[in-house]
Amino acid sequence: MRRIPGGRPMMVVAAAAALMAFASACGGGQSTNNAQPTPVFASGTATPGFQPGGAAADTMPGMPGMSMSPPAQAAAPAGPNAVNIDNFAFAPATLTVKAGTKVTWANRDEEPHTVAATDGSFHSPGLGTGATYSFTFAKAGTFAYICSIHPFMKATVVVTP
Repeated sequence: MRRIPGGRPMMVVAAAAALMAFASACGGGQSTNNAQPTPVFASGTATPGFQPGGAAADTMPGMPGMSMSPPAQAAAPAGPNAVNIDNFAFAPATLTVKAGTKVTWANRDEEPHTVAATDGSFHSPGLGTGATYSFTFAKAGTFAYICSIHPFMKATVVVTP
């Protein structure tokens, strides 16, 4: 390693020169605009999103018209002949109806699901969030079904005469 007069290794001097060149090329020099940015918040508060003792518990502070919803609860089926698909489960797990009854499944989950009879008597297409599928049970019997995407999801419709 070569040394320059003063005892510093040549490599250290070269690294320092490269660093200075890099800093000046990246805007490390003096700025012509001496103004400092001033944050302005629409809420008018000093700390965005925080209003001690000010906002109601269900309103997002500093954001008019925005609110926070409570955690989603499993919704009750929409009628006596309805099944909800929620949290990777059919609810109710067993539904009893009379022959000739139309049953409607509603996907309230964030994932797609299907409704597929294990005996092949009915099979829905993939149901996205909010989608429904209906099937009319013409004859008496016990109809087990699953979600063909998530086969661990199982339920039954019992049809009486």
